[in-house]
Formats: sequence, structure tokens, C-alpha cells
Amino acid sequence: MGRKKHDIILENVLIEAVAAEGKAIAKVDGTVVFVQFAVPGDIVDVRITKKKKNYMEGCILRIVKPSEKRLEPFCSHFGVCGGCKWQPLPYEMQLQAKQQQVYDQLVRIGHLDIPEIQPIIPSEKTVFYRNKLEFTFSSRRWIEAGEDPESLTPAERQGLGFHVGRFFDKVLDIKHCWLQEEPSDSIRLFIKRYALEHNLEFFDIREHRGFLRNMIVRNNLKGDVMLILCFYHEDAAARTALLDAVSDAFPRITSLWYVINGKANDSISDLDCILYKGEDAIYEEMEGLRFKIGPKSFYQTNSLQAYRLYSTARDFADLKGNETVYDLYTGTGTIAQFISKHAARVIGIEYVPEAIADARTNAENNGITNCEFFAGDMKDVLTPGFIEEHGKPDVIILDPPRAGIHPDVAGVILDASPERIVYVSCNPASQARDLAILAEKYEITAVRPVDMFPHTHHVENVCALRLRDAK
Repeated sequence: MGRKKHDIILENVLIEAVAAEGKAIAKVDGTVVFVQFAVPGDIVDVRITKKKKNYMEGCILRIVKPSEKRLEPFCSHFGVCGGCKWQPLPYEMQLQAKQQQVYDQLVRIGHLDIPEIQPIIPSEKTVFYRNKLEFTFSSRRWIEAGEDPESLTPAERQGLGFHVGRFFDKVLDIKHCWLQEEPSDSIRLFIKRYALEHNLEFFDIREHRGFLRNMIVRNNLKGDVMLILCFYHEDAAARTALLDAVSDAFPRITSLWYVINGKANDSISDLDCILYKGEDAIYEEMEGLRFKIGPKSFYQTNSLQAYRLYSTARDFADLKGNETVYDLYTGTGTIAQFISKHAARVIGIEYVPEAIADARTNAENNGITNCEFFAGDMKDVLTPGFIEEHGKPDVIILDPPRAGIHPDVAGVILDASPERIVYVSCNPASQARDLAILAEKYEITAVRPVDMFPHTHHVENVCALRLRDAK
């Protein structure tokens, strides 16, 4: 491909460090340059893709001299697939970068007063660590470099895989994924072959037509497998034949579901999931507790690290056994039940009604009687009236979505003034913003990152807070 006249090419650029959002950083004539897929120590030629007053962004045009630290990516889809962007970066460097990210967000940018950050907890597994993956069917897949679009047959244009980068309608056909253990790959490839052999129509994301829309594979540490197949419209004969074929080929699928989704988006949270065959859930275990995972259930996608994350939160809560604990954004009640034997009462609040139903079922199955669960929007449920009715919290544990907490929620927490707060976050930037609000009454007493997602820039972070005038 020839260069465009307005292309800016920077030659022999030395990559100096890892930056935010999974990029690396260099400086050219005093200007900061952010570069995708680069490793500190690389010398590269960079094509600039964005030019601003104070910085530029670019992609590697050529690696002039690779860093001594650079690793060969292990996945054949690296660089096109939107995930696992840090494959060339040694794992120790990934951990250092995530630890630095937490420091930058909380201290350098957030200007928070914190103790020394405890060492990040590494992931026991750096591949095949996810317990849930979602794949999308596409009638017009991403055409890879070296392919001639004109020579592809309609069948060869079909794809089943992940969305590419920031393109909502571009799906990369995945041959092998390193994120989830077998039979995840085999199930996906079988379904694609079956669909092509039986002329089942893949979904056209732009035009909203087709039959096969997406599929979700969930598993647990025991090896049980749940499959959810999503169809754009009902065709009972074709659907039944496909589900039977998958079930016969993969007896390890212990929970087989389907969904008819004719909406504009892929979310199934507001749709009926129909159990076709097998059990209605799979279960994950943690310290003798069993947690039910249904087709809509939220559960941390790295099961082994979930235990380390929850253990850190429990340690930071410093429970004595007589406290009332509020577990905000409780999901299916995993943290609430994990800490329940260390507290007098635990009250969990979550937006998704199905998750609360799972939480109640889990508590009953685990013989836990000191947990109560409530469904609703956090800012609508957690009110002064709710606290007056259910009791003032001694400890609050919160694990909100990436956007963090609503200002009204922060206000109620400050008014309630629990002695201790544990804030678990998947986004240190929004966490820093919220901590600045809570700093009106609280000091941060401990900080520890947890790596849940190797080969990505994402990091979980746990902070302990104590009321300033608490004894």
C-alpha cells in the first residue's frame, strides 16, 4: 500500500516506557508520541495517526531494532484482534506497568494521599484464564492483510469471532483463542462448520438481518461448560437441529441455552433465556461456598483471581464479627457471602434483578442466613430512609462498574459515615475521582492492585479507607 501525501512518518523512534491504555511512549523533538504494540527499548518507524498540539499518536510502520525485552506474540490474531495487546511485553513488565497505572491515577493525577502501594497480585494463569467469552457471527467478516476480497466466496466471507478494535460492525474470524480452555475453541469451530454446511445465515450487523447472531461460552474450574446460542429470529427446525448437533458433539456441555434476540443490540439481560438441555446453571466454588452461574449471571471472569481479589477485600475490611456490612454492587452476592461468616449482617444491593435472585439462591444453598439482598438502581435504593430501616453500616464494600459511583451514592455514604470502606474498582481513574469525594471524611489506609486480565492494560484495584475520627 502506498503512502498518502499527508502521512507523517517518524523514523528511528526510541520507545521509552509503557503508557496508559496499553500504549507505549516516546519523545520526538520534545513532543510526546504514543505508539500501539510497542515495547520499551524498541527502535521503530512510526506512522502518525493523530496529531494534537501537545502529543501525537501512531502505529508501528517498521521495527528497526526490536527491544531485548520484546517477546514474540503467541497468538496468530495479535495486532488485529482487539484483545491481548501486551503479548510482546514480558509479564513482569506488565505487572510493573499496572502498578504504575494505579499510582499515576491515584497520586500523580488524582493528588490523593495514600500509603505505599502494596505489590500487585499476579495472575496464576496468564493464558486460558477466562471463564466467559462471547463470539459474534458476521456475514461480512474482517478481511485480513493478503486476502483478495474479490476472490472470496460468500461462505468465505462469513466469520465467527471478536469485534475488531473500535469497529462495531467488523468481526475477526477467530481460528484459535488463548483466553478460554477447551472445548471453547472446538465448540465455536464446530458451530461455524455446521452453519456453513447447512446454509444457516450469519448475522449482518449493519443491515440487521440473518439467523445466527452470537454465542456465549462459560465454564468453571471443574470443567463444566455452559453454551448460550443467540438467534436473531425463530426458526424452530433449524434451531433445534443445530442445538442437537452441538449437544451430541460435545457431551461436556452441561447447560445448553438459547435466546431469540431481535433487538438492535446484543445484550440478553432483558431477554428470556430458554434452557434447551441439561442443568440450569454451572457452579463455582470458593472456600466451601458454591456460587450459581446462570446465563445472565455476573461472575468475575478470572475465577482463580476472583478468590485473591475477594480475599484482599476481606482482609482490608478487617471484620471482627459484630459488624453490619453493606455490599454495594453485589452482583450475585459473591463478596457478601464470602465475608458473611466474619460479620453479623450483610446487606447486598445490585441493579440487576436476576443477579439478586441468584444471590438469594446462593445464600440459601450455602446455608447463609445473615445476608439480605435488594434489587434496584443504587442511587434509588441506597437512601437515608433505607439506612434508617436496615441499620447503619459499620463497613461498606463497594465494587461498582467502570464508571464508578453516582455522586448521590457518594453523598449517602458520607452521611452514613461507616467506620471503614473497601473500594474495589476495575477502573483506577474513576476510583480516584470517587476517592477524592470520600476524602472529605476518610483517609486511605491501604492500596493493592490485582491483575485479573494478563496481556491487557486493565487492572483491578482495592483501597481501604478509614473514617478520620474513628478510634
